[in-house]
Amino acid sequence: MNIVCIAWGSMLWKPEPLRLASGWHPSGPRLPLEFVRDSDDSAEVALVLCEGAAPMPTYWAWLDTDDIDAARAMLGGREKIVAGRPEWIGSIPPVDGAAVDARIAAWLRERGIDAAVWTALPAKFAGKNGHVAAPEEVLARLDGLEPEQRAQAEEYVRRTPAHIDTRYRRLIATRLGWTPYRDAHVTRMP
Repeated sequence: MNIVCIAWGSMLWKPEPLRLASGWHPSGPRLPLEFVRDSDDSAEVALVLCEGAAPMPTYWAWLDTDDIDAARAMLGGREKIVAGRPEWIGSIPPVDGAAVDARIAAWLRERGIDAAVWTALPAKFAGKNGHVAAPEEVLARLDGLEPEQRAQAEEYVRRTPAHIDTRYRRLIATRLGWTPYRDAHVTRMP
C-alpha cells in the first residue's frame, strides 16, 4: 500500500519524527484551513482544518511505510496526539468507522494513491476543543504574548507558505506585521 501524509503547517519545515520517503510536493488537495487552534504545548495559534474557511492549497509527501496503522502512529507521535483521540488523525482508509473526507478521497483517486494520513485536530480556543475563535480573539491572544512566546508564534505564522493565504493570516499580517518570510522553505529530499 502506498501512503502519503498531507500537511500545511509546521510539519512542512519540521517533519520529524515522520519518516518521509520523499520531499513535500505542493499539489495536495485544497482544504478549508484557518489559524484557529491554541497549541497545547507552545504559544502558536496553529493552522487546522476549519469547515467554513476558504479552501487552501496543501502539500503531500510519501511516507516510509506501507502500513496505515504505522502511518497513523507516526503522525500521532509527531503531533503529540493522545491514544484516546484517534479521530484527531485523519486517514483513508478510515479507522473505527470514521467518516471519509470526500475531498481527500477524490484527490487520492485522481492520483492513484492508496492511502493518506493527515492531522485532524479541531479548532480550540481558551481550552475548548471545537471552539472557533473570532479573528479579534486570535489577534488579542497573539498580541498579548510575552516576547519569547510572541517570537515563537510569529515564526509559525511567517514560516507557513505564503500561498496559504487565510482570512486570519491577512489580519495578522495587517495588524501585527507578521508577513510570510520571503525565503520560507519546505523540507525537501535531496
